[in-house]
Amino acid sequence: MDRRRSGWMLSIVVPVMNEESAIDRFLEAVNHALDSIVPQLEILFVDDGSTDSTLAGLRQRASADSRVRVLSLTRNFGKEAAMTAGLDHARGDAVVPMDVDLQDPPEVIVEFIRLWRDQGYDMIYGIRGSRDEDTQAKRTSAGLFYRFFNRLAETPIPSNAGDFRLMDRRVVEAIKRLPERNRFMKGLFSWPGYRSIGVYYDRPARKSGTSKFNFWKLWNFAIDGLVSFSTWPLRIWMYFGAVIAGFAFLYILLLVGRVIVVGSDVPGYASLMTAILFFGGMQLLSVGILGEYVGRLFIEAKQRPLYLVAEDSLVIEDSFNAEKEAAGFDTVFGRVDGASDAS
Repeated sequence: MDRRRSGWMLSIVVPVMNEESAIDRFLEAVNHALDSIVPQLEILFVDDGSTDSTLAGLRQRASADSRVRVLSLTRNFGKEAAMTAGLDHARGDAVVPMDVDLQDPPEVIVEFIRLWRDQGYDMIYGIRGSRDEDTQAKRTSAGLFYRFFNRLAETPIPSNAGDFRLMDRRVVEAIKRLPERNRFMKGLFSWPGYRSIGVYYDRPARKSGTSKFNFWKLWNFAIDGLVSFSTWPLRIWMYFGAVIAGFAFLYILLLVGRVIVVGSDVPGYASLMTAILFFGGMQLLSVGILGEYVGRLFIEAKQRPLYLVAEDSLVIEDSFNAEKEAAGFDTVFGRVDGASDAS
């Protein structure tokens, strides 16, 4: 695709769940930042099983603005699945996944577009230059996670880079070929490679609503990422077992030597229980880590779809236009073919 051509399209993929209060503010910010820059804009909202009036509000916006498109899932499948659904259905030459809370400023997309069109980068990801809106505990844990992940994973991810990025169509097509059910999108975005660059930006506080992530969800999210992109949690037990076996062999030699030199010795209860509890705990821990991988194999083997679509506003609109054409209506001007304007 010629990125310098005039008629290119940008798709913004926005997963939402119970975000009715944020939609209008988000659309206003996007229009203000991109209205005069992007020739064709698609704003694809993916409703991930909202229980408030989010979906109804999105339908109203889609009926009033042809650039707004709504993809409704049958239930809550999780943000990673919702984002995957958005990438699968986005039509743009470039695709930008982002959140509706405006912590990812739409103005940064202008720089993304410049680097994509003028300098030929296939992926431009946003790097949070400051995280003042986060607590100290969250900033510390996030930093530790990125360092730990990049030491162990075969596919490193940029530190402090979230889902906010611009991807060329060929990058999106490559990601669509990755079929795994346990989705860690930060890793999947990095896996295809291609020419990439980061853009630093200051991340403001959330404009409306509340975050759907708590500590427990973030913890499980981190485990999913590590297990999905590294086999080190499995491999480390081979080395750990080898070290323990070496110490055990040396201790056996020590016991045999003491019996030969000073005679028989009755071991103490404390040392016996310590050894039993220690090795029992290590065995349970190793079985638990093994279970994480086995569980993911079980999920992958079932081959269930990542998500189910209940409604796509584009399909509804196309069906409506097709019915009008079949009935003899002009789908552009909304009048009967052959009828005069005066009638």
